[in-house]
Amino acid sequence: MRFVVFNQKGGVGKSTIAANLAAVAAARGERTLLVDLDPQANASQYLLGPVAEEARPNLVDLFEESLSFHLFKADPRLFVHPSPFPKLDVVPSHRSVDALLSKLESRHKIHRIREVVDALGYGTVFFDTPPAYNVLTLSALVAADRVLIPFDCDDFARRAIATLLERIEEVRADHNPRLKVGGIVVNQFQGRANFPQEAVDELLGDGLPVLEPYISASVRIRESHHAARPMVYFEASHKVAGEFCALYDRLRVSRRAERRRAS
Repeated sequence: MRFVVFNQKGGVGKSTIAANLAAVAAARGERTLLVDLDPQANASQYLLGPVAEEARPNLVDLFEESLSFHLFKADPRLFVHPSPFPKLDVVPSHRSVDALLSKLESRHKIHRIREVVDALGYGTVFFDTPPAYNVLTLSALVAADRVLIPFDCDDFARRAIATLLERIEEVRADHNPRLKVGGIVVNQFQGRANFPQEAVDELLGDGLPVLEPYISASVRIRESHHAARPMVYFEASHKVAGEFCALYDRLRVSRRAERRRAS
């Protein structure tokens, strides 16, 4: 299954969610790939540490190769870098991918990521995306099976969800018929405060697919960023690590149920 973490709003925790769920999948024994499509490269740095900045070939090289007029295409395995964590690999991003956006859009290069991921053959893939709807985000949506929408209990984020769902439906209709909404991931949740619960209740009242458990707000997340160790490896006994594990297990159960229905 391929999951894209998508929200046009910044600061909702896309990279944190993508990297931590990918780490849990790998810790569960699944051969897992994270494709970082965000020029900020936060997920790459989270999983690879300081070497992420110099990791080559990276996403920039992958796209430059796809823009070449030569018929030769590089082996997709060249763009994959092993993380320090067993069974977890990364296609790293780099800030210079921003300079390629206009070329990628003009050449409509939205299928190359799917081609690469198809060729690599990972059973579990997570895509991190930028806080914008552009050719990078569209490439991830075209390549994915399920969309996870981070929600940080902010009123602006709640109002934007309708637009997000419309765009997901457009991609499903125009480019990727297998694409579905996997659910809304409640992030940075503060259970003792009234507003976060009220915001989630409004989503539930609208019939939206809010996933449980919610991911709690914690300073340990920022500390795990600094250590370049996802929570399941940074502090496996912590509440937030358990929430990521439980959330991924729920996604895995849903995936198995869908496979049984399909068969």
